[in-house]
Amino acid sequence: MFIEKFLPTAHRRMRCIDLDATLLQAARLLERDHDMLVVCEADGRMAGILTKTDVVRQIGTCSGTSCAEPVVAAMTREVVTTTPEGRMQEAWASMKARGLKNIPVIDPEGRPLGVLTARDVLQTLWEEVRQEEDLLFNYVMNVGYR
Repeated sequence: MFIEKFLPTAHRRMRCIDLDATLLQAARLLERDHDMLVVCEADGRMAGILTKTDVVRQIGTCSGTSCAEPVVAAMTREVVTTTPEGRMQEAWASMKARGLKNIPVIDPEGRPLGVLTARDVLQTLWEEVRQEEDLLFNYVMNVGYR
């Protein structure tokens, strides 16, 4: 299955934050339902990602005004991404190989379109397997082939 079919759900899971936002602002966003924030430049292109782990690591060592540092200080710049034309199997292989829970979906210009979670990918792949099993079972049992 192509990632494009999953974009509406991936888009709902995405949360963007500006490059100049503070770590405290990011922490407030991450305390809710998100594990990861997509850090965006002024033109909308993705500059990196910021995870709960990144924020905790940075805030755990800050004191005074250094706790108000911009997200740039803690974000990950080298990000594994996928595109709408990519396949779920490829996204899962990348996530599994690197131990990732989330992977951003970007367009050709580098603008974020959504965020896939490992759970989303696994559920989609599992559904594909179930459909293939049903087709094979029906074929073997000669159901619908008369």
